[in-house]
Amino acid sequence: MDGNGRWAKKRFLPRVLGHRQGAQTVKNIVRACQNLNIEILSLYAFSTENWKRPEEEISALFDILLTFIKRDFQEFVENNVKLRILGDLSKFPENVRKEINELLIATSKNSGLQVNIALNYGARQELIRAFKKLNEKGIKEPAETDISNELYTAGQPDPDLLIRTSGEMRVSNFLLWQIAYSEIYITEKFWPDFTQKDLEEAIADFQKRQRRFGGIV
Repeated sequence: MDGNGRWAKKRFLPRVLGHRQGAQTVKNIVRACQNLNIEILSLYAFSTENWKRPEEEISALFDILLTFIKRDFQEFVENNVKLRILGDLSKFPENVRKEINELLIATSKNSGLQVNIALNYGARQELIRAFKKLNEKGIKEPAETDISNELYTAGQPDPDLLIRTSGEMRVSNFLLWQIAYSEIYITEKFWPDFTQKDLEEAIADFQKRQRRFGGIV
């Protein structure tokens, strides 16, 4: 979900307002995924590298996250959305962790759209964590399924489509294991400007592609 800061800068606004508008876009895209009967939506919200940002911006991001959890996500709790967190929450403030855990419990029995939110997430760190767990279990020569089962996305299918906003041409340490055969779609739009129409265009582009998974069609 790239481009919040640049969206704000382009409008001579504080970066935090870009993040707030980005949170509104999250709500809109979750609704869009429900309308389109998408089963799983994964959102990269806060990476392990984002701790390098100014302290005041990180604090503002936590405030926006709390508002989203306390107020905005309640609509989706009632609409059968299930939440799952990808990443290590141990570095987050206690009040943020508490609210997230309460929301995880509140949505645990929901069976509709699953929303994965990546918080303090990095794919390399995820893989190191998985290998440590496998070592603790005494698995010295793991199969692919063994590794997949120790990732934050255990039990989920790999993503079909990776959408990157703001024209960025890299994957930025996101789901490196899981996106091995994902189709990639790049849009120049900043995340705050991304709409259901843009999502539908990305899906339409995806549907035209032939997925060979290393084979021949």
